[in-house]
Amino acid sequence: MAKKDYSELAKTIIQDVGGEENVNNLIHCITRLRFYLKDESQANDEALKNTKGVIDVIKASGQYQVVIGNEVTNVYDAVVDELGPQFAAKLNDGTASETAASAEPESGNGFVRAVNKLIGLITGSMTPVIGVIAASGIIKGILALLTLPQLGAILNAKSTVYITISAMADSAFYFLPIMVGFAAARYLGGDPIVAAVIGGVLTYPQIVTWGTAFKTMFSIGGFDFQFLKYTYSIFPMILAAWLAKKIGDWFKKVLPSYLQMIFNPLFTILIVSAITLVITGPVIQGAANGIADFINWLVSVSGWLGGLVIGGFYQVLVIFGLHWGVVPLVAQQISGSGESALNAIISGTMVSQGAAVLAVAIKSHKSELKELGFAAAISAFCGVTEPAIYGVNLRYRRVFVSGLIGSAVSGFITGLMHGNMFGFTGSLIGFSSFFDPKNPTNLTSFYAFLLSSLAAIIVSFLVTWFWGYNDKMVMGQKVEKKKNPAKA
Repeated sequence: MAKKDYSELAKTIIQDVGGEENVNNLIHCITRLRFYLKDESQANDEALKNTKGVIDVIKASGQYQVVIGNEVTNVYDAVVDELGPQFAAKLNDGTASETAASAEPESGNGFVRAVNKLIGLITGSMTPVIGVIAASGIIKGILALLTLPQLGAILNAKSTVYITISAMADSAFYFLPIMVGFAAARYLGGDPIVAAVIGGVLTYPQIVTWGTAFKTMFSIGGFDFQFLKYTYSIFPMILAAWLAKKIGDWFKKVLPSYLQMIFNPLFTILIVSAITLVITGPVIQGAANGIADFINWLVSVSGWLGGLVIGGFYQVLVIFGLHWGVVPLVAQQISGSGESALNAIISGTMVSQGAAVLAVAIKSHKSELKELGFAAAISAFCGVTEPAIYGVNLRYRRVFVSGLIGSAVSGFITGLMHGNMFGFTGSLIGFSSFFDPKNPTNLTSFYAFLLSSLAAIIVSFLVTWFWGYNDKMVMGQKVEKKKNPAKA
């Protein structure tokens, strides 16, 4: 099959965001091109929204976001090609990222701007590693499945094959600080290699061993400063990357040019690693673990009520881009306790929106809507709901509400059965994440996944079919997000 050409779409997008001279930087997430523009008023929102291949246009977190869907990587590459080698060089050396990271939305008070920049930093740090984490979670779940006695224990947990494949899955989590640090440094315009080395300090085997045993570094006034285990951690490394950027920039100003190559990274690595190990790491890791454990406990204790509320409203967070604040918490829960009741509920919300758009695709006689609906349904069942939400569901408001009704029922069942997830990947493709690798014979969470997913599909599909959609309805305008998600 011939490879699809995205060059014309790329040219149109560049033209409608105000031309290449208006682009400070460009990154992408799972479904969106995230532009940092010099002047957003130069962008032609309506022209972009009505461009074939573009699902929606959103302004949030200081970014001009063009929602593409599953083809975002191909479109991103085409846009970078059209912007030329000089822009590509800026992306590689971090110059463009530095400009983007320092940009602030013009509107909103200081607190709102700070929240937007924080969301942007989390997005820039986590987006590049989400796919790897999701893939690793699927592998771990399949391994747990293959050790089930009910299936004849196809794999022995002590076998060479199991341990080798398990290493392939665990490496993404074990060395997560390195990957997050690299991504955060690129977003901030710092030195990705320096940040990766600092992440390597946090995951160094001896440090991990000492952290597991809470070995004391030193004591001051009867207070013990201890090593902690930072594998699987996220937040300490994001702050470390930010510190490395600030300290590295300071050394660029004060050190002679002939000392820069060696002594800038030397001092930066020593200072930031020490600060992270002694001060910021323990504080942030302790707070993050505490918040993650508290949310896990709250969701578990609230049972069906928590499932009903979270299931009914989580996808609303996606509309405003606020779900990016939840993603690191879920990762923190899985890294800390090995499970996430919150993610188990979230998984059903993806299935529900997919079932709602699937009903539209099957019921509609409009060929273009059918094509978009089927593609969006597949995407949602694979854990990415944005093509469904922005492409169809929100433009027929009842379809989106139908999905919320289905996800509320799904969450109710998950909460009632106290279902948990033991991996990161959700929706139907994440079925293997519901097998407990520590206790393979306990299938409670997997049964909760089966029942809640079935309920999500049936309820969302039927409500959409009989109430949410018919061909006489007129597709509404593409929905705008609020410019500052913190105001939502």
